[in-house]
Amino acid sequence: MRTWVNAEINKNIKFREMKIEQIYTGCLAQGAYYIESKGEVAIIDPLREVEPYIKRAKEDNAKVKYIFETHFHADFVSGHITLSKETGAPIVFGPLANPSYDAIIAEDGQEFPLGELTIKVLHTPGHTMESTTYLLKDKNGKDHAIFSGDTLFLGDVGRPDLAQKAANMTQEDLAGILFDSLRNKIMPLNDEVIVYPAHGAGSACGKNMMKETVDTLGNQKKMNYALRADMTKEEFIREVTDGLLPPPQYFPLNVKMNKEGYADIGEILEKGTTAFSPDEFEEAANATNAIILDVRHQNDFVKGHIPRSIFIGLDGGFAPWVGALIADVEQPIILVTDKGREEEAIIRLSRVGFDATIGYLKGSFSAWKDAGKDYDTITSIPAKELKTILSKEKAPVYDVRKETEYQSEHVLDAENTPLDYLNRYMAEFPKKEPFYVHCAGGYRSVIAASILKSRGIHNLIDIAGGFADIKKSGIPVTDYVCPTTL
Repeated sequence: MRTWVNAEINKNIKFREMKIEQIYTGCLAQGAYYIESKGEVAIIDPLREVEPYIKRAKEDNAKVKYIFETHFHADFVSGHITLSKETGAPIVFGPLANPSYDAIIAEDGQEFPLGELTIKVLHTPGHTMESTTYLLKDKNGKDHAIFSGDTLFLGDVGRPDLAQKAANMTQEDLAGILFDSLRNKIMPLNDEVIVYPAHGAGSACGKNMMKETVDTLGNQKKMNYALRADMTKEEFIREVTDGLLPPPQYFPLNVKMNKEGYADIGEILEKGTTAFSPDEFEEAANATNAIILDVRHQNDFVKGHIPRSIFIGLDGGFAPWVGALIADVEQPIILVTDKGREEEAIIRLSRVGFDATIGYLKGSFSAWKDAGKDYDTITSIPAKELKTILSKEKAPVYDVRKETEYQSEHVLDAENTPLDYLNRYMAEFPKKEPFYVHCAGGYRSVIAASILKSRGIHNLIDIAGGFADIKKSGIPVTDYVCPTTL
């Protein structure tokens, strides 16, 4: 197994005439693909850092021939532009794409030879108007697999509300187009065709995705609500658009970068890996109005951190939470990391378009403490201590999990203030009396606590271990009650 930065080669399928590798990045719930046949390579939806693809091709004594993009991605910045520059391989989009750089805009049905294989363009608009599925045919011309981008996920389909402004359409219009794409282009394919989607469970690009990342089309026809054979277009539109949460604010900025271009990752790393002494760090943070982003483990942040710094740990859903909570990709960022993880943090920030990292604290937080600088802590208690407190008094408890998690089960009388939309609830937190904050396992609650403290709200207490430990402790919780329909 090959290790990529927070990426895992989850499927490695080899046949005599082909090699298909899915490079799945858990933090983004994103799948990129490496396809090789007879010394020719195609990359589909590559990550921002491209050196691993180039190295992989060299190891196979192969050359990157094509870089296929399924659409202009919103949730991450693709590496297509840099990879094309480094390898000379052309970028290929489907019909209706209008990038600001040189690319092949393929026609529906156009075929691209790759060794003994053929990759056929299936224009499948609906998620976006340029969305395209790539059909891989083997040396005998038999349909082998589809790389479906955000058109078809496992258990779901791409949300139709992200491109409505650009397309001058409603989400219902786009959902109707997606229905036609699925019925006319994908569902007629043979059941044994393998489905390789661009995302899995946890991505904000869909709502009901399965945890698996590879499946057969036949199984999806059975399991995926959106592929029901007897489904009308009206039912599809209603079900696909129901329950869509607002997309993260950074999504349009990533689309812009993918469409118009961006700086090479090497430039971002060169700037971001500037090492600051504690005094230089403090001066740089003040001079640039940079956000101090602490990416260590939450337990370390709780014990000590630079005042007003924001915690988003590398060992959680790092990049999506950065995008959701910082939002502005041009915001200067200065890092506090564990020693040796500086470059990883910069790369993972760049994956979602945050290229304005200006440097990091040399020697990590211990250097800050050793320099005699002021630092802050977060009061954190185990769930069993909260149980004792709640048995004696009615203390305010705030649950920062998603609304669906809260609705499923929550502490009696707890308020739901989802982390994604924490700014909306700032006025609701007590100003003086102690209050308690928890999430599912302890990661999101520390993010919330860091944001609250940065806003001057210090009378909070974190519940270590989150709802998982709360249930174990015996604190009374509610069971989900289905809302009454009048």
